[in-house]
Amino acid sequence: MSSSRERRCVVTGIGVIAPNGVSTDAFWKATKEGISVLDVVTREGCQNLPLHVAGEVRDFDPGALIEERYLVQTDRFTHFAMAAANLALDDAGLGRADYQGSPFAVGVVTAAGSGGGEFGQRELQRLWAQGSRYVGPYQSIAWFYAASTGQISIRGGFKGPCGVVASDEAGGLDALAHAAGSIRRGTDAVVVGAAEAPLAPYSVVCQLGYDALSTVAEPTRAYRPFTAGACGFVPAEGGAMLVVEEMEAARARGATIRAVAAGHAATFTGPSRWEESRDGLAHAIRGALEEAECAPEEIDVVFADALGVPVADRAEALALEDVLGRRASRVPVSAPKTGTGRAYCGAPVLDTAAAVLALEHGLVPPAPNVVDVCHDLDLVTGWARPAELRTALVLSRGLMGSNAALVLRKSPDALR
Repeated sequence: MSSSRERRCVVTGIGVIAPNGVSTDAFWKATKEGISVLDVVTREGCQNLPLHVAGEVRDFDPGALIEERYLVQTDRFTHFAMAAANLALDDAGLGRADYQGSPFAVGVVTAAGSGGGEFGQRELQRLWAQGSRYVGPYQSIAWFYAASTGQISIRGGFKGPCGVVASDEAGGLDALAHAAGSIRRGTDAVVVGAAEAPLAPYSVVCQLGYDALSTVAEPTRAYRPFTAGACGFVPAEGGAMLVVEEMEAARARGATIRAVAAGHAATFTGPSRWEESRDGLAHAIRGALEEAECAPEEIDVVFADALGVPVADRAEALALEDVLGRRASRVPVSAPKTGTGRAYCGAPVLDTAAAVLALEHGLVPPAPNVVDVCHDLDLVTGWARPAELRTALVLSRGLMGSNAALVLRKSPDALR
């Protein structure tokens, strides 16, 4: 086995369950075409709440992708994660035959910001309305942040290092860092990512306390980061799961290497302290570049956090300028989540999936609904932009104060 310093973490599989596509191909088609699917909230029990617009996953049939015995044990957020994990494993070509003799070589890591709110609310309603005898036995596990990790590992027979990052939005990138660390320490593969289902009545009521939440009723105007009309973000369901592997192990089994997860770093600047997030995010970017042994001038595209709060958007633009210098205004910036909403921990993993696909296709996807950018950024709007892309930077900040940056490199096999 190679030494830990030589063990490189690569992406070999992508699975997406998103508002704009219930497969990676559908997601990329809508993303590169700049299609917005933000619309009026229709989830049961949410229609009369002050949140008017969100990104809903509407063409999702969990029964077609997940066995009934798992469905009854789990919440919608875990349904998304399990379905996305299936798609990622299929994309990576990683089947039971590949690890049957060494199940401890494959781990699972997910991130979650809210857990199983819909399942939990339903069971608590039964408790208060009918009594404890009517509460299902799976209430004890289905709401829990770690439910997705547990169910994916049980279903797949994965016995390697497993964990959950219970965090805000940036936790999606932190989960990828956790997986990369396991790879460096000797694990051959990790199923990693995040999916959220925050559009249940109790979950929405909790979110209404966020000052950054947009309550605008017009879908095309509810989420416009980096503009003078920025009025916050809209939430979304869904997310993505990836299969990451040790490079040589992936090559040995004939897997296609889609990208290299080259560097990550994280900082913390405190809840809603957006001006301070400039320094925190810049520090995270520098740390990710250092780990990736990547010079600032090598960054070809940035997938922005794009919160949609004017002071936060300004802080992000300035953080990029702090690290990239004058070149910051010339590096293409993408924010595809303006067409789908922010899926909390799932959002940066969806951006990571989009970044891998952008590197593969040489195409920077646009930010739907965004016009009249008022910051010194080259934000791609309207149509996708062809570009020679070798290195991508993915950024994320959480409402509770986390900042994270991830550097992705184009597959070395594609560069030969």
